Amino acid sequence: MPETLLKNADMVVTMDDDRRELIGSDVLLRDGRVAAVGPGLDTSGEVIQAKGCVITPGLVNTHHHLYQSLTRAVPGVQDALLFGWLRTLYPIWARFGPEEIFVSAQVGLAELALSGCTLSSDHLYLYPNGARLDDTIVAASDLGMRFHPTRGAMSIGESDGGLPPDSLVERERYILEDCIRVIDAHHDTREGAMCRVGVAPCSPFSVSRDLMREAAFLARDKGVMLHTHLAENDEDIAYSLEKFGCRPGQYAEDLGWTGADVWHAHCVKLDRQEIDLFAKSRTGVAHCPCSNCRLGSGIAPLREMRDAGVRVGFGVDGSASNDCGNLMSEARQAMLLQRVTRGANAMSAREALDVATRGGADVLGRPDCGRIAVGKRADIAVWDISGIEAAGSWDPAALLLAGPARVRDLFVEGRGVVRGGTVTTIDLPAVIARQNTLAQRLAETV
Repeated sequence: MPETLLKNADMVVTMDDDRRELIGSDVLLRDGRVAAVGPGLDTSGEVIQAKGCVITPGLVNTHHHLYQSLTRAVPGVQDALLFGWLRTLYPIWARFGPEEIFVSAQVGLAELALSGCTLSSDHLYLYPNGARLDDTIVAASDLGMRFHPTRGAMSIGESDGGLPPDSLVERERYILEDCIRVIDAHHDTREGAMCRVGVAPCSPFSVSRDLMREAAFLARDKGVMLHTHLAENDEDIAYSLEKFGCRPGQYAEDLGWTGADVWHAHCVKLDRQEIDLFAKSRTGVAHCPCSNCRLGSGIAPLREMRDAGVRVGFGVDGSASNDCGNLMSEARQAMLLQRVTRGANAMSAREALDVATRGGADVLGRPDCGRIAVGKRADIAVWDISGIEAAGSWDPAALLLAGPARVRDLFVEGRGVVRGGTVTTIDLPAVIARQNTLAQRLAETV
């Protein structure tokens, strides 16, 4: 792979171990890695001028449901709480097939890329009409995004007291067998891997205790990470107390769902004891502030989790509960929510950007990502601060206060996925047109 030199950036926000911010500096990319950082660098390869720009590590998205980009702003659920929202949308999602899963993943990942994201997880927990996790993996590969898909699942349908319709649940033995299949086919353990696979039963209210426990055994046998939803809202807590006789944190611990190889989505309602448990066990959290606001779930205790030492990253969650997939907007929302509940000094723009980059990378077990330092992966976002969004800003690094929410250039493994604000790797207008056709078809059959 030829070298690429990003030249004369107004500032490079490295998010390295010393959190250096370098003025008037360059970043040299070679063979998928950061080869050098500093002023006055040279190359025989391509030179990209970054004057008037801030360079950051690529952002990291720790929780998404990509398929939901086909069901944005659906009437009837725009003002619903979580459980009612799910009951309305499940029958619509049941009509998806492989094309819907593939195209919605392309759209969702492209949207993330335009917001500066280079590494995204995805939690796909339903597989109607022949759809497979592989459909999303192909979509990410075509786009050139670093990807951490998780093989989700639901096994308890309405007839057994669960939330999802019986048509969307799977036999637990088949779920475990397919987890093995996708891990063997796609999981890459090497540093710099473009695809790693996780195991992710959907939630405590859609799978059995046995599946949660067996999924943990399987994941650890295969050396992959574990992911699920936990403590998302008051309904979630009430369900756990009624069905399991304990809070979600204890439920997770009892079934082997704590540890450095586990991260949970939302965790809005964690109490002090659960926060301490997650900190002590090195369990990660995907904080999804926009979705939590949209569904009225509450404000997660991000400040308390960070202060206790819990590993936290940001997640955009699905587009049916967020309506968009912009990780810069997610980071800003997280910062503002902590300030509105705890005061203006509760979270700085720099800390929120830290969570959005190296924080998310650490949650996903990727210390090779999320920072700009020699030897780390060449996942780089270039932000043009010469436009109206940052006009008059005194602090180029305060992107979450005054700066663009859309990236100018984006490099993943040193490859230009976005150049000049345009996705270069797929025909995005054609993909969007197909997505809209599929969404219209779904709407006409409601």
